Amino acid sequence: MTTKKIPANTVTRDLCDLASPTGNIYETVVILSKRANQISMAEKKELTKKLEDFKNDRDTMEEVFENREQIEISKYYEKQPKPGLVAISEFENNEIYWRMAKKEDND
Repeated sequence: MTTKKIPANTVTRDLCDLASPTGNIYETVVILSKRANQISMAEKKELTKKLEDFKNDRDTMEEVFENREQIEISKYYEKQPKPGLVAISEFENNEIYWRMAKKEDND
Protein backbone atom coordinates (compact mmCIF):
# COMPACT_ATOMS: atom_id res chain seq x y z
CA MET A 1 0.00 0.00 0.00
CA THR A 2 1.20 3.50 -0.71
CA THR A 3 2.24 5.85 2.06
CA LYS A 4 0.74 9.02 0.53
CA LYS A 5 -1.46 11.32 2.54
CA ILE A 6 -4.88 9.70 2.36
CA PRO A 7 -7.68 11.13 4.50
CA ALA A 8 -8.66 8.88 7.39
CA ASN A 9 -12.34 9.74 7.12
CA THR A 10 -14.91 10.46 4.44
CA VAL A 11 -14.43 13.39 2.09
CA THR A 12 -17.19 14.95 -0.02
CA ARG A 13 -16.41 14.50 -3.71
CA ASP A 14 -18.02 15.75 -6.90
CA LEU A 15 -19.63 12.81 -8.71
CA CYS A 16 -19.03 14.44 -12.08
CA ASP A 17 -15.29 14.51 -11.38
CA LEU A 18 -15.30 10.84 -10.39
CA ALA A 19 -17.35 9.83 -13.42
CA SER A 20 -15.37 11.82 -15.98
CA PRO A 21 -12.62 9.21 -16.68
CA THR A 22 -15.15 6.46 -17.42
CA GLY A 23 -18.09 8.54 -18.58
CA ASN A 24 -20.40 6.67 -16.21
CA ILE A 25 -20.58 6.86 -12.41
CA TYR A 26 -21.67 3.22 -12.17
CA GLU A 27 -18.59 2.02 -14.06
CA THR A 28 -16.46 4.14 -11.76
CA VAL A 29 -18.09 2.57 -8.70
CA VAL A 30 -17.39 -0.92 -10.07
CA ILE A 31 -13.74 -0.04 -10.70
CA LEU A 32 -13.38 1.45 -7.22
CA SER A 33 -15.06 -1.50 -5.51
CA LYS A 34 -12.87 -4.03 -7.30
CA ARG A 35 -9.71 -2.10 -6.41
CA ALA A 36 -10.83 -1.68 -2.79
CA ASN A 37 -11.42 -5.43 -2.61
CA GLN A 38 -7.90 -6.09 -3.95
CA ILE A 39 -6.39 -3.75 -1.35
CA SER A 40 -8.46 -5.31 1.44
CA MET A 41 -7.44 -8.84 0.50
CA ALA A 42 -3.74 -7.85 0.33
CA GLU A 43 -3.91 -6.21 3.76
CA LYS A 44 -5.70 -9.20 5.23
CA LYS A 45 -3.11 -11.60 3.82
CA GLU A 46 -0.27 -9.44 5.16
CA LEU A 47 -1.84 -9.16 8.62
CA THR A 48 -2.55 -12.87 8.80
CA LYS A 49 1.04 -13.65 7.86
CA LYS A 50 2.38 -11.35 10.59
CA LEU A 51 0.02 -12.71 13.23
CA GLU A 52 0.88 -16.34 12.42
CA ASP A 53 4.27 -15.76 14.03
CA PHE A 54 2.47 -15.34 17.36
CA LYS A 55 0.31 -18.43 17.00
CA ASN A 56 1.06 -21.06 19.59
CA ASP A 57 -1.19 -24.00 20.37
CA ARG A 58 -0.18 -23.97 24.05
CA ASP A 59 -1.15 -20.35 24.74
CA THR A 60 -3.53 -19.73 27.57
CA MET A 61 -6.07 -16.90 27.47
CA GLU A 62 -3.87 -14.73 29.68
CA GLU A 63 -0.87 -15.10 27.38
CA VAL A 64 -2.94 -14.23 24.31
CA PHE A 65 -4.25 -11.00 25.83
CA GLU A 66 -0.85 -9.93 27.14
CA ASN A 67 1.09 -10.21 23.87
CA ARG A 68 2.08 -6.56 23.31
CA GLU A 69 3.66 -7.03 19.88
CA GLN A 70 0.52 -8.64 18.52
CA ILE A 71 -1.59 -5.83 19.91
CA GLU A 72 0.69 -3.19 18.35
CA ILE A 73 0.49 -4.87 14.94
CA SER A 74 -3.29 -4.99 15.15
CA LYS A 75 -3.49 -1.33 16.18
CA TYR A 76 -1.25 -0.35 13.26
CA TYR A 77 -3.62 -1.99 10.77
CA GLU A 78 -6.66 -0.47 12.46
CA LYS A 79 -5.20 3.02 11.93
CA GLN A 80 -4.61 2.47 8.22
CA PRO A 81 -6.99 4.26 5.80
CA LYS A 82 -9.92 2.21 4.62
CA PRO A 83 -9.44 0.36 1.31
CA GLY A 84 -12.24 2.35 -0.32
CA LEU A 85 -10.49 5.63 0.47
CA VAL A 86 -7.20 4.30 -0.88
CA ALA A 87 -8.94 3.15 -4.08
CA ILE A 88 -10.55 6.56 -4.60
CA SER A 89 -7.21 8.30 -4.04
CA GLU A 90 -5.51 6.02 -6.56
CA PHE A 91 -8.33 6.57 -9.06
CA GLU A 92 -8.14 10.34 -8.71
CA ASN A 93 -4.35 10.25 -9.24
CA ASN A 94 -4.65 7.99 -12.33
CA GLU A 95 -2.80 5.16 -10.60
CA ILE A 96 -5.38 2.48 -11.45
CA TYR A 97 -5.28 0.69 -14.79
CA TRP A 98 -8.69 -0.35 -16.00
CA ARG A 99 -10.25 -1.29 -19.32
CA MET A 100 -13.67 -2.17 -20.59
CA ALA A 101 -14.42 -5.65 -21.88
CA LYS A 102 -15.20 -5.73 -25.59
CA LYS A 103 -18.82 -6.28 -26.48
CA GLU A 104 -19.47 -8.96 -29.07
CA ASP A 105 -22.05 -8.19 -31.75
CA ASN A 106 -23.98 -11.27 -32.85
CA ASP A 107 -26.02 -9.58 -35.59
